[in-house]
Amino acid sequence: MDKKQLTERDICTKYINPALQNAGWDMHSQIREEVSFTAGRIIVRGRLHTRGKRRRADYVLSYKKNLPIAIIEAKDNNHGLGDGMQQALAYSDALDAPFVFSSNGDGFLFHDRTGLFGQTETTLRLDEFPSPETLWELYCQHKGIHQSARQTVEQPYYDDGSGRTPRYYQTVAINRTVEAVARGQNRILLVMATGTGKTFTAFQIIWRLWKSKQKKRILFLADRNILVDQTKNNDFKPFGQAMTKVTNRTVDPSYEIYLSLYQAVTGSEDEQNIYKQFSPDFFDLVVIDECHRGSASVDSAWRQILDYFSAATHVGLTATPKETKEVSNIDYFGEPVYTYSLKQGIEDGFLAPYKVVRIDLDRDLQGWRPSKGQTDKHGELIDDRIYNQKDFDRTLVLEKRTQVVAQKVTEFLEQTDPYQKTIVFCEDIDHAERMRQALVNLNPERVKENRKYVMRITGDEQEGKAELDNFINPEERYPVIATTSKLMTTGVDAQTCKLIVLDQRIQSMTEFKQIIGRGTRINDDYNKHWFTILDFKKATELFADPAFDGDPVKVYEPNDDESVVPDDELYGFDSTTTELPCDQEPEDYEVTPDSKWESDDSSGCDTGGPGEGGGTSGGRTRYVVDNVEVTVIAERVQYLGPDGKLITESLKDFTRKKVKEQYATLTDFLKGWNEAERKQAIIEELAEQGVMWDDLIKDVSKKLGAEPDPFDVICHIVYDQPPLSRKERAEQVRKQNYFSKYEGASKQVLDALLDKYTDDGIEPIEDVKILTLAPFSQIGSLLELVDAFGGKPGYTEAVRDLEDELYRQTP
Repeated sequence: MDKKQLTERDICTKYINPALQNAGWDMHSQIREEVSFTAGRIIVRGRLHTRGKRRRADYVLSYKKNLPIAIIEAKDNNHGLGDGMQQALAYSDALDAPFVFSSNGDGFLFHDRTGLFGQTETTLRLDEFPSPETLWELYCQHKGIHQSARQTVEQPYYDDGSGRTPRYYQTVAINRTVEAVARGQNRILLVMATGTGKTFTAFQIIWRLWKSKQKKRILFLADRNILVDQTKNNDFKPFGQAMTKVTNRTVDPSYEIYLSLYQAVTGSEDEQNIYKQFSPDFFDLVVIDECHRGSASVDSAWRQILDYFSAATHVGLTATPKETKEVSNIDYFGEPVYTYSLKQGIEDGFLAPYKVVRIDLDRDLQGWRPSKGQTDKHGELIDDRIYNQKDFDRTLVLEKRTQVVAQKVTEFLEQTDPYQKTIVFCEDIDHAERMRQALVNLNPERVKENRKYVMRITGDEQEGKAELDNFINPEERYPVIATTSKLMTTGVDAQTCKLIVLDQRIQSMTEFKQIIGRGTRINDDYNKHWFTILDFKKATELFADPAFDGDPVKVYEPNDDESVVPDDELYGFDSTTTELPCDQEPEDYEVTPDSKWESDDSSGCDTGGPGEGGGTSGGRTRYVVDNVEVTVIAERVQYLGPDGKLITESLKDFTRKKVKEQYATLTDFLKGWNEAERKQAIIEELAEQGVMWDDLIKDVSKKLGAEPDPFDVICHIVYDQPPLSRKERAEQVRKQNYFSKYEGASKQVLDALLDKYTDDGIEPIEDVKILTLAPFSQIGSLLELVDAFGGKPGYTEAVRDLEDELYRQTP
């Protein structure tokens, strides 16, 4: 058979697979074909969503399971030998496989990224494909893995038989870490966005190092009790009887895997430092979860634990490495061995995308100044100056501002889903309590259904804090709304959180990333695939900062002639003020019966209890004013574009630009639309490029008084044509007496398809499976209905003719 007539799959079967087998590769254990390694970016369409295309490699070759070392991209024989190379190199970047091949069945083009094989690209005959041993030897040389370390690197992953395997980026993170340890590196940093499975990644790292006996006694450190318990009961469960949780009592040295809360093993008194019951060389591996927090600071009490076990290998895990002039994860751990960002996670479809609703209030933008001699509601004389956004809810409380924010939150919930999990981030405990009260009063019916509809979840209040588990449990409806300040910024696995409200002035990029991370998890079972951010304090301007999704950069101590960059990381307060950060609350840290809370803040400030907020707190006066009107003066929606950045131009302008990149004129668009085998394919393609169909359809619907077809949305918004509604298009088809050439079941089917188009659009009528649903199933079975058109080709042609008629009446 002429090789030119073969499909790509035929080329794989007849030429590539035999070449691999002849080179000694095991087709079952070392070769995976058609490997989809991403989930496909989530594309939001109203309350529904679809997935973009997955990235798929034709071949991934591994010396051992989950140790990918080579990529092969196959093409049919009408392509050149190297036509798949650039695509394969892109896959190589993602999968961290240094040997890259492309083939059209005539041979292979080999690209060696290690520089050890010879020249960078070499043409190979089919019978010259390298053996597994050859590539593995080059791989180990490239990675600096000596013979003595190979047992560790080759140690298999944990596999419970359930089919759960690490995602591609987790595999890269695990392999790079294990390889670094095997080479003798003792300080290692992994940076992975919130929601990407850092704990599962840590488990597989520890498992392989433990099973290979590279590391025999391991300490896993966290600074939240809930994190330790979740880890022990979930991802770390396979360690079984070899694992224990350290308390502040006498330690048992008979275990091999130890999980501990920082606070459980440290204290202000030496006898409270339980970790000293271990000898300094007891552990040979310490894994530090959320290492950007307490252990990041050189002079923290928590760093003393790491210093005590300094002979051990230390692996730090974080989504947000802290890099300031005073605190540096990189100084301690070195450059990250791997970074997987929020942007990449959203692009791959493993993290939820978001949209931002930015709401500006008049007093925030214009400021407010008291009249001469004005006192607040408690009789305090208000200091005469201009108060603006950085003052509100800190030094000055405008009660009507709180009401406006709560009202906008309530309106959003009512318009979308009043039971979607919502976190409202406030300035401090007092603000969180006032926000709770305002939301309770604005949602009396919901609160009547269940008093826990709104709860303040802060570190100072046990009843609210006790509801944290219920809030993050997808199976528990209540609480729905949580008002908080610091407690829920990090380490809270709120899988179904769909709304994040920012009424907190955030100056810290670390804190901002952590807060956004509360919404990025996906939960298919509970239809959580995206989230919304309501921003009242311009915090989302940080999205535009290159540091938001870039590599961490160390901010070095400036010279005398340089301006000092303030360190706002810890408290998120405006450093130009002379106030102490007295509103820092001890809710960042878990308080348990077995632990003594300890922070690095030695200011001794009173955090101020909940209540009306009047009077002084920690040496600072907070004024409360109840008679100043506050109004919304601007509201803007920003969408996440396909490039991972917020679209700042209007949605219509963005849509025009994107569509005209592909269809410069109306004629071009009509040609593409009419020639498409599936109109839905064009709709999906434009959605992948960032066209927000749902919002555009809503906008045009307001003018029409009925819902338009996506076709009309594009014609109207991009090419200034008058739109038609779906109902109008369907009626025009009926006026043309289109059904006269059909009779019986076929006529009934087409009439029902037209009704379906009127109700739901073009997508459902392009899928033959619709014939299995009512009302079609009442006319006949799928086979009977297709036979009414003379078979599937006849049915497909009839649907195509129907579409032609629908779009014949084009402006």
